[in-house]
Amino acid sequence: VQLQASGGGLVQAGGSLGLSCAASGSGFSINAMGWYRQVPGEQRELVAGFTSRGSTNYADSVKGRFTISRDIAKNTVYLRMGSLNPEDTAVYYCYADSTRGGVGYRYWGQGTLVTVSS
Repeated sequence: VQLQASGGGLVQAGGSLGLSCAASGSGFSINAMGWYRQVPGEQRELVAGFTSRGSTNYADSVKGRFTISRDIAKNTVYLRMGSLNPEDTAVYYCYADSTRGGVGYRYWGQGTLVTVSS
């Protein structure tokens, strides 16, 4: 499974930005998909994600500002980020959980940088 993320960039505080991540490959099915982010020197943290049951999880820090959505047919997940603040500056990584042969795997995208200027 390959994950290709796009979007990100530089935005002023209070602005909005969108990310997308498409999974490709053969012979796989996605169980869960979403986004993490990481600031240098800190642990990667979950931002938002779809569970295997289709429900969504959000970090408390982004609730009400970020919205995750998906296109199941396209194996694509989106993250709409609003009311951005400098604390949202990070590298954002999409992930996808898949099962193959009864074994679960987590795949990561290449990361896309989001910079919020004050």
